[in-house]
Amino acid sequence: QVQLVESGGGLVQAGGSLRLSCAASGFTRGIYSMGWYRQAPGKQRELVAGISDGGTTNYADSVKGRFTISRDNAKPTVYLQMSSLEPEDTAAYYCVALKITGSTTWGQGTQVTVSS
Repeated sequence: QVQLVESGGGLVQAGGSLRLSCAASGFTRGIYSMGWYRQAPGKQRELVAGISDGGTTNYADSVKGRFTISRDNAKPTVYLQMSSLEPEDTAAYYCVALKITGSTTWGQGTQVTVSS
């Protein structure tokens, strides 16, 4: 069983920055990919960014150039550095971890609110 705990959300003005963290604990062996999704009120959950255990990253077009995902495999922890935040980035952000067994674990979510 894997547990994910997110932190770092909050309220920020447009143009500001936030850094989200997601720490994995429990039976973390076999995690090969971690990432962040977000869900705004009334909208579907969408992928924000992902990173493999080898460091390969992918981003949603809407955040390219503004967000950076990184990972510390030793902990293991995944980070999302968010810059030039826009009101459209307001959402609950969820961490996700995928294992080679096919299992998927979600965090409880952390709220990011960007004021204009």
